[in-house]
Amino acid sequence: MEFKKNSVYKILLKPLFFLFSPEKAHHLALAAFRILLAIPIVSSITKSIYKVKDKRLERRLFGLDFPNPVGLAAGFDKDGKYMHTMSALGFGFIEVGTVTPKGQIGNPQPRLFRLPKDEGIINRMGFNNEGMDALVRRLKDGRPKNVIIGGNIGKNKITPNENAPEDYQKCFEALFPYVDYFVVNVSSPNTPNLRDLQDKEPLTRLLNLLQQLNHLKDKPKPILLKIAPDLTNSQLDDILEIVETTKIDGLIATNTTISRADLQTSKSRIDEIGNGGLSGQPLKKRATEVIRYLHQKSKGQVKIIGVGGIASAEDAFEKLEAGACLVQIYSGLIYEGPGLIKAINKKLLQKK
Repeated sequence: MEFKKNSVYKILLKPLFFLFSPEKAHHLALAAFRILLAIPIVSSITKSIYKVKDKRLERRLFGLDFPNPVGLAAGFDKDGKYMHTMSALGFGFIEVGTVTPKGQIGNPQPRLFRLPKDEGIINRMGFNNEGMDALVRRLKDGRPKNVIIGGNIGKNKITPNENAPEDYQKCFEALFPYVDYFVVNVSSPNTPNLRDLQDKEPLTRLLNLLQQLNHLKDKPKPILLKIAPDLTNSQLDDILEIVETTKIDGLIATNTTISRADLQTSKSRIDEIGNGGLSGQPLKKRATEVIRYLHQKSKGQVKIIGVGGIASAEDAFEKLEAGACLVQIYSGLIYEGPGLIKAINKKLLQKK
């Protein structure tokens, strides 16, 4: 049975979850699912429904073996509380974080908003997380098996940009023994002045520092950079030059956008919501454009994980055709449900 528009999630669960505020619904859904999966028979049935195991889906990238090319984007499980829960849904990789050295509560609530007419989400969470030590404890307690785990790292809100490298260094060192790859997040629009770190000089300095630390290890780990969709082509050219200079392993394109162009949601509602990063379907076209530009400009030399507006198997395939090697989902999971992961993997097998 394929998970299409008439799925159980969309008919029964989604309307129920949408009765609650987005942030409350997020925590309620994940907490309930985690409790259910603690029952062995439920866990076994869930895995049999959602997981697609096939050698043809496996990807070798960054020196890592991905069971399939569909991942969970950062921000969904900031503190690693739901790694086992999400792995049961068939993800090939899960990115935890963004995590900061010290725990922080993030921005005041409400800070997460649905745009149902656009199948989009606006968030200004502000890197709310329990801090790197709490995440390390959970990773130590036991990672899910047969899934790649990435660590998305950032800086604390109170840390000035000139001291930001120290925050990234702390997170890198703390998580190094427990994650498979790192993502440097300098592209969230919800931490004041964070995007200034995308400028050529500070970004080169930051990535060089992390690479120096990385190469002191017996087995260095892949480092990727997550970029904003709001960069100009000239800025994207700078990013490619930085990748070449620092020798990082790849890019994640893209983070959320500050653009509000071409939305179906009323301007009054958008004004009422205020600031934040927009994700979901409104981001799809721009994220794909960025992926295609980076892929073509680098002649395919830069490895890219594509994310932004993936709500169907066709959307995922579009990202891959544009030049992405892997894809990640977040907002699509909320609007389409967990069957989206299986649908993407099944579609990829059909196209083999």
